[in-house]
Amino acid sequence: MNYINDVITAISDFLQNYILLILLCGTGIYFTIRLKFVQIRKFGAGLKATFGNIKLKGDKAGKDGMSSFQALTTAIAAQVGTGNLAGAATAIVSGGPGAIFWMWVSAFFGMATIYAEATLAQKYKTVDKDGNVTGGPVYYIRAAFKGKLGKILAGLFSVFIILALGFMGNMVQSNSIGSAFQTAFHIKPWIVGIIVAAIAGFIFLGGVGRIASFTEKIVPIMALFYMVGSVAIICVNYRHIGSAFSAIFVGAFNPTAVAGGVLGVTVQKAIRYGVARGLFSNEAGMGSTPHAHATAKVKDPCDQGIVAMMGVFIDTFIVLTLTALVILTSVNIDGTVTGTELTQSAFAGTFGNAGIIFVAICMLFFAFSTIISWYFFGEINVSYLFGKKAVKIYAALVIAFIVVGSFLKVDTVWALADFFNSLMVIPNLLGVLALSGVVVTASKLYDAKKKADKLQKHAVTQNTLPSSEEEAVSSITETVE
Repeated sequence: MNYINDVITAISDFLQNYILLILLCGTGIYFTIRLKFVQIRKFGAGLKATFGNIKLKGDKAGKDGMSSFQALTTAIAAQVGTGNLAGAATAIVSGGPGAIFWMWVSAFFGMATIYAEATLAQKYKTVDKDGNVTGGPVYYIRAAFKGKLGKILAGLFSVFIILALGFMGNMVQSNSIGSAFQTAFHIKPWIVGIIVAAIAGFIFLGGVGRIASFTEKIVPIMALFYMVGSVAIICVNYRHIGSAFSAIFVGAFNPTAVAGGVLGVTVQKAIRYGVARGLFSNEAGMGSTPHAHATAKVKDPCDQGIVAMMGVFIDTFIVLTLTALVILTSVNIDGTVTGTELTQSAFAGTFGNAGIIFVAICMLFFAFSTIISWYFFGEINVSYLFGKKAVKIYAALVIAFIVVGSFLKVDTVWALADFFNSLMVIPNLLGVLALSGVVVTASKLYDAKKKADKLQKHAVTQNTLPSSEEEAVSSITETVE
């Protein structure tokens, strides 16, 4: 088993640190240019659409899908997981404080990628034989590649995501909860696992409606809870805020000049670990969150693309950044402690045992919400491959994996989760890149319609422009056609 684990880990490291790093960053840069920096142009609209529609009890989700906000919170539930407590810490230890700067850079370009994913998920969503709205990468991959190739790529993606997220990934999340509660409250992990599995099973059996209802309530609460705790620590250590930002910006280009930095850190390492941890935390390009965005009830596919960008922004620029600042203002980094343990040390350094309990509660929120979303993403692909009848079997297996994962930490399982997580990126991005022209055209038409709306409103009062919206759209979009 040790040999198998070493082989899988080596392959995963090669994929994540080289192949996927280039593929994910390249895709983000490509869409940023082709979409004329959509993450800047539409940032204000994204903020308004997201924070202007926060509801803890929104529209009831059903066969016709979720509200746009519910779809976003389901996506964020997957994005904001245990990686937000451990990812920033690992990046800082491995790549120095400068890794955080490159994490921001990767997230900036990732916003363009996830815009494309969400737009395509909306454009190619479908209604199954039972009348349920569904969608995700398998549907736009089939649209991008006709015939046998499309079926093979879509099938591979489905298998990869079911294994990576539904089964092994949820074991990892459950194990994180069990370990955190054992440390903070001395509760046996298997007891925590049974409780988590029971609550998760109740939510699973409620279908998309119950999942949407859960995420729209828990995600804003958990994000606010963590932000308040993090800001409190940063305020207590306010004297170190300036030096923390200095370490981030100086360390991005000259790691050896950062006092207290990890020995042996180079610019190459800062970029490598910052970009890798950023991309694999916010999941831009991985093909997971499009399943949620496909179910959103919006007027135009690009509406959800704009909202999807806010998920990356919240995950990386807010949550991960707060974690980084807590660490950089609270502890000395010597390379001996990393991951969640380093984050716990930072909180405990200010709040003592209360800090350990705080991290345990945050771990419960983050990991459990991720379990719910990852189950949902896997369910869509189980239905695609095997039909609705297989969903109950899948749900039962996931519940069993949650229980086992809470107390049985098997290194090979963790390695396999990373391995399949990496593999699912490849067919997803192949589909997204093949349909880049569709995304660009949809965006141009969207911008034209928005401009036409403004012209229409102006025409009502000035009577100098076309009186019908259709005429205005036609005159503006001639170049697009």
